[in-house]
Amino acid sequence: MLAGATAIFVLVTVLLALGFRSKEAAGDEKRQERSWIIGLGLLFPSTVLLALLGYGLWVGERLLPRDGPDLVQVQAEGRRWEWIFGYGDLPAVRTLNVLHIPAGRPVDVAITTSDVIHSFWVPRLAGKLDAIPGHVNVLRIEASQPGTYEGRSAEYSGVGYDHHGFTVIAHDAAGWQNFLESGR
Repeated sequence: MLAGATAIFVLVTVLLALGFRSKEAAGDEKRQERSWIIGLGLLFPSTVLLALLGYGLWVGERLLPRDGPDLVQVQAEGRRWEWIFGYGDLPAVRTLNVLHIPAGRPVDVAITTSDVIHSFWVPRLAGKLDAIPGHVNVLRIEASQPGTYEGRSAEYSGVGYDHHGFTVIAHDAAGWQNFLESGR
């Protein structure tokens, strides 16, 4: 983006300098004006925009979440003033207001609710995503290191909203394995 902006700045500066230059003969002026309009008025911006579009698509494609062998899937159900978490590998295990994840691995959180709109938000791990009744939204989070992270609903949902928080515990490999074993 910076390269595109720099190129446009240089072009405008060159055009201003050429505009203050002394005029050529009257017959050459029309032909020169047309070549400037076609060459720099159409081709240059098109080239810069195509380059920026290509770069944006390339970066966007790399950022898209992909399925892989390390992917962990969990479910988060927002209810008025509590979160219930389920784990794809352990259908019988559900935790209240505590989400357990492995550190260093991507985690897809399927977020839903059955009452009102809530917003799942763990500021240190990812952006926020709304839990909407009758709809499932998926947010990819990843803790780079083991630790405890605070999360909360960022959507006001009534009188008990100030207590609508949860904790994310990111386990190291051994701790995650212990959590999985304790749920079997």
